[in-house]
Amino acid sequence: MKITVDTNILLRAILEDDPSQAAEARAIMEQATSIAIPVPVFCELVWTMRRLYRRQPNEIADAVEAILRVATVVTDRLAVEAGLRILRTGGDFADGAIAWQGAAMGGDTFITFDRQAVHLLTAAGLPAQTPPPRAERV
Repeated sequence: MKITVDTNILLRAILEDDPSQAAEARAIMEQATSIAIPVPVFCELVWTMRRLYRRQPNEIADAVEAILRVATVVTDRLAVEAGLRILRTGGDFADGAIAWQGAAMGGDTFITFDRQAVHLLTAAGLPAQTPPPRAERV
């Protein structure tokens, strides 16, 4: 069976906070011939593990990397890896993934009001900046 997993399936499999659901999640993933994981699922996973479960960025990144090592997982690996680079440097996983996917779609520069994101993204080699002043936009 080819499946697309929701965030809660990955959370149960990783955290094992509900033994019954964890077993079900692992079983369905082990039986699947293909596991599609859209990038927004990884964004939700990272956010939930960080904010609700209070896990550290490196622990979260290790868990995501373990998922990526599963041969049957299909995702935009380059976007997820960009997100992981930003997460491991103290930033937001979603910013890295969004910047990567935006560039893949033809965007030259990630624009955000988040100055820390700009700093971390540019340090990781992804073009980013805050919006230019209105006078420069004409």
